[in-house]
Amino acid sequence: MPVPRPLRERCREFLGIDGEIRYIFPASSFGGGAGFVFVITDDQLAVISTGSARGSKPKTVWGSYPRGTRVGPVETGAGASFEFAGAVFEVDDEYIAVVNAADAEIFDRASLPEDPLPDL
Repeated sequence: MPVPRPLRERCREFLGIDGEIRYIFPASSFGGGAGFVFVITDDQLAVISTGSARGSKPKTVWGSYPRGTRVGPVETGAGASFEFAGAVFEVDDEYIAVVNAADAEIFDRASLPEDPLPDL
């Protein structure tokens, strides 16, 4: 499920991003509580706190990292979760592929499918 356009635009404005957002997905702190949005561009990986677990308004930048920072791997035992920057986050199952693609783009490009329309 794609992140809603209004959330994407709020994050773009909050971070002052002019370029493309390559990947964006919501997450929550392990066990619930705080909500976050991971925003990945060509240059950086920003983690934005949204306050509540299902919040949709950026509150603060929790952290900013170079694009070469690995997000996953995502553990899928009792729900999808991953450790990042010393914290454990939960992500809805539909966003596992987004986390994996973001990591694969940097660390394992050969695993990505070929662009079916490379001339567009």
